[in-house]
Amino acid sequence: MRREDALLRIDGATLVKGGRRILDGLSLEVTEGQHTAILGPNGSGKSSLIKLITRQHYPLARADGPPPVTIFGRARWDIFELRALLGIVSSDLHQEFTGVARLRGEEAVLSGFFAGLGLAAHHAVTPGMQERAQAALAWMEASALADKPLAEMSTGEARRVLIARALVTDPRALLLDEPTAGLDLVARRRFLETLRRVAARGKTVILVTHHVEEVLPEIGRVVLLRDGHVFRDGPKRDVLTTETLSALFGTPVHVREQAGYFTAEATLGVV
Repeated sequence: MRREDALLRIDGATLVKGGRRILDGLSLEVTEGQHTAILGPNGSGKSSLIKLITRQHYPLARADGPPPVTIFGRARWDIFELRALLGIVSSDLHQEFTGVARLRGEEAVLSGFFAGLGLAAHHAVTPGMQERAQAALAWMEASALADKPLAEMSTGEARRVLIARALVTDPRALLLDEPTAGLDLVARRRFLETLRRVAARGKTVILVTHHVEEVLPEIGRVVLLRDGHVFRDGPKRDVLTTETLSALFGTPVHVREQAGYFTAEATLGVV
């Protein structure tokens, strides 16, 4: 059923790279307020799906029918306008920012207003922007990082700053692509607790990961990808099962739930 309040609608999208179909007729719909996790093994199409949503990749065109991808009800976007409505946090973005010499935490957050990797001479930062940047850092418990260069921050510190950057424009949704990559055990749990606060305050969270352990208790829906297709889609407890994940990964996987989080342990073998 098509919903008029869809944040994201992908309708039979096919993406071809290097002569190979990375996404093959993929259809997916996410409504605002519907926290969703997208999981799959390496090569399942997760990264390509992210780039489809962020308009870095475009699906094959078709002569008729609905557009393959619409975001907030629109098929065409100015990329800077879209980034103000769809906050993005990823390990790739982290690498880009930490490569900018002497970029301080507050400057990184302020750059979210201009969809850039820093502040340029022509960027006019207003007092209101500075207040919002400071508030976003405070919300992420990162006020002490305002003057610290990103290149000198720990991975966990930099991720909290990047969440503040993603939230500074008050986006309607937060898109997270493998956000805990590179974090140690303690930093990862702190980061996930930060995301829980974001989800609890009403921002729609779309989490793309291959770690079952990262599916927040607030996330109610899980989409599994395999070979560029939707393998399974539904309520979390119906999808994150031993049987389903064993079929997805092609090896026995034992799933357990504790305190709202799921864990999955694989063993060698063939299903």
